Amino acid sequence: MPRFKVVTPKGASFTVAGGGYGFEKEALDPIDAEIVEAPANEAEFIDAARTADAIYAKGMPITKKIIDALENCKVITLGSVGVDSVDIKAATARGIPVTNIPDTFIEEVADHAMLLLLAGFRRLIQQDRMVREGRWPEGRPALLKIPRLMGQTLGFISFGRVARAVARRAAPFGLRMMAYDPFIQETLISEHGVMPATLSEVLTQSDFVSMHAPARPEIHHMLGEKHFRQMKPNAIFINTGRGPTVDEEALIKALQEGWIAHAALDVLETEPPSPNNPMLGMENVTLTAHVASASARFDEARKRRVGHELSLVLSGMWPVSCVNPSVLQNTSLRRWQPVGMDRGPNS
Repeated sequence: MPRFKVVTPKGASFTVAGGGYGFEKEALDPIDAEIVEAPANEAEFIDAARTADAIYAKGMPITKKIIDALENCKVITLGSVGVDSVDIKAATARGIPVTNIPDTFIEEVADHAMLLLLAGFRRLIQQDRMVREGRWPEGRPALLKIPRLMGQTLGFISFGRVARAVARRAAPFGLRMMAYDPFIQETLISEHGVMPATLSEVLTQSDFVSMHAPARPEIHHMLGEKHFRQMKPNAIFINTGRGPTVDEEALIKALQEGWIAHAALDVLETEPPSPNNPMLGMENVTLTAHVASASARFDEARKRRVGHELSLVLSGMWPVSCVNPSVLQNTSLRRWQPVGMDRGPNS
């Protein structure tokens, strides 16, 4: 019998078909840990996971009820940046570290944010449609109403890893940049060539507002009607973070009534969207299907990282990335410091 049992919901999330667990097992086989699939519904999952040493969270919510039923769990590991599918508060109350992979797909998401910025600004989808529909003469007049990109202001809401990578990409375009993030020191924001600002300043002064806040209960619908009313009528709203951070009804109203000019979104409040979602038929909306992190390295990189995190904790050491690091101080897990990596958890 294997030494450790890792239980995961049956079925894959954000993965290539038939991916299997080969990449995770590269780190798990040496410590004699197996991955066991359980039915992806709460009651049956609890029965299978009750005595598990670890949970590999994917494809279903890991609720308080599930977490409270775990008798031997040492870690809950996610193969994503977002952690909204796990009840972090419940895990913390039980002293269970929750790990994610916050630094694995930074470059891909930053590339996608710049794609949405440029495509929205230069009205790429509309221009493409004009050509295909035989409306060639309409293309140039439409863009003659739009200012040049250089000198415009890009405002960030939250200035974490992805926003910083976007700032590096935006600087050569001549964009003035500002950011609102009450959890990051102003000096760190300034070091990236970005001006620290209040939320109101970002909203009222920016030509592009790029949303990067994570999905957490306390910032559900962080942006609502009063915020979109503050924005410039020519502003473009970009979201590559999480859909629930935005009140989608308010955003739709802002687009319909001309409070802002355009929205370029990789994430929505409900995914996939209902066929009745008004944004599907709006010309001033550019949409992609929550694909910003996707690339050829997606499965391999994230799965190896999941295996590594599971292996570390099951071997009695701190994980690399922990979203509730306070629990590590109260465990018997040992600190570690591999070459080239920060010491301790990276929340």
